[in-house]
Amino acid sequence: MKFISSIDLFAGVGGMRIALNKALKKMKLKENCKLYSEINLYCQQTYGANFPVTPIIENIKSVKKRDIKNKIPNHDILLAGFPCQPFSKAGVSKRKSLDMKHGLDDKKQGDLFFNILDIINIKKPKAFILENVEHLKNYAGGFVFQKILKSLRKNYYVPEPEILDAQDFGLAQRRKRIFIVGFLSKNEDFIFPKPTYKNTKVADFLDKYPKKKYIISDLLWKSHQIRKVKNKKAGKGFGYKLTFPNDKYTRTISSRYFKDGGECLIFRGKEKNPRKLSPREVFRLQGFPENFKIPVSDNQAYRQAGNAVPINVVEKICLKVVKYILLSEIVKKKAA
Repeated sequence: MKFISSIDLFAGVGGMRIALNKALKKMKLKENCKLYSEINLYCQQTYGANFPVTPIIENIKSVKKRDIKNKIPNHDILLAGFPCQPFSKAGVSKRKSLDMKHGLDDKKQGDLFFNILDIINIKKPKAFILENVEHLKNYAGGFVFQKILKSLRKNYYVPEPEILDAQDFGLAQRRKRIFIVGFLSKNEDFIFPKPTYKNTKVADFLDKYPKKKYIISDLLWKSHQIRKVKNKKAGKGFGYKLTFPNDKYTRTISSRYFKDGGECLIFRGKEKNPRKLSPREVFRLQGFPENFKIPVSDNQAYRQAGNAVPINVVEKICLKVVKYILLSEIVKKKAA
């Protein structure tokens, strides 16, 4: 059985790797992840619980450009969900209010893209899959996005990236993300997967017997209602979202969900306080399997799930990417 090797950068809890694994199994191929990078200790704990023997480089910035050749293993596919906060609407707004750098000028997170670029250009994987928030495309008038594409296209075939929504791929969550793929060699135009438009409802992702601890308190419920009225009057449009089990999808669940659950409060009936989603439910809404281990606290689990990739979407992309790589190899052999 053929192995497809990978490295998993800014891995979080391993969502992109799970998606690649699922795609490879469908193709009767095996995955060999040679390295992952993740700086957050709680994410390392969850990643390690699910993938216990994978070598790690905690901070990819610690690998200098001159050391990439020796410290980063050769691999077929590079996976990277590079930090989105410097490009997201909320992240940019927060940084501006604090007079902080954002975008590629953010030396803590924003410029991590250049570390990815150095690894791609030096190690030359057969393909890469990058993921970020949809706002990346129009951030700074699109200038940054075009700069990213131009730098990637110097050595790779990079088709026009696409924004895909989790709700169109069998997940009951509205979650739009932009995906960038690239290939070392081109044999034909790459086409992103088409939406499956599978009918979904939130109820299919909920716990059968939800725990009482997720029901919000009278005080928090009252606070949500007051804040929503104030925001509506101010024209902000922000406030809690009451979600019904038969709804087709929820709002995007963010890493801030642990604070008050405002993005998605589950309706429990009239005269009853709604409840927050459980961490397991949020992971389900991201496409994680039931056997995925969650060894951390609820608050950390909410952060991890909120920062994760929608697995159903990435799996479909991985299927297309691996098929493209295999076809390129066949074409190359015939030409030899």
